Amino acid sequence: MNIIEESEKYALSEMEKYGTPIPIHFNLSRQKAIKLAKKLNANEIIVEVGAILMDLKLGQALKEGRLSEHVSMSVEASRAFLEKFSLNQETEKKIINCIEAHHRQIEFSCIEAEICANADCYRFIHPKGFFAYLTLLGKRHDQFSDCLNQAEMKLDEKNTILSLDICKDELSEYYSTLKRFIADSKD
Repeated sequence: MNIIEESEKYALSEMEKYGTPIPIHFNLSRQKAIKLAKKLNANEIIVEVGAILMDLKLGQALKEGRLSEHVSMSVEASRAFLEKFSLNQETEKKIINCIEAHHRQIEFSCIEAEICANADCYRFIHPKGFFAYLTLLGKRHDQFSDCLNQAEMKLDEKNTILSLDICKDELSEYYSTLKRFIADSKD
């Protein structure tokens, strides 16, 4: 049984059921995580599985009005899912850290978790992710100002999570430009 394929099937079934994360975000952070893992000589399997599972229960949490619990829900579901595989304890621990630390509310115990957290930031700071998020927000909110405020909040939140210089360097200009666009849009 291939852990990456099975993780992807599980995550995609959750996305189809609940409508979030959106495919553009899912693919953007996953692809970035894989590139970073290669560049930083991290365990690519741990990084990819972590990136796939980090927002596993985001859609369900959103639907149930428990958004603040989506990380713990994703950790719990992922722990049960990972039992199907013959993983050593260290590998499983690292995958779980990728999930539980992707908002940087707890410390990274490994480079793989730091990579996943930084890759997640691309969903809201990279132009492709930012504009996809605005599209999604347009479906959720009636007021343009509500969409813009929510997008700016996520942009700022994710910018504070960035910890890898390679990601900071790549995203800093996008962040500054998007902040200017937002300020101009509020005038």
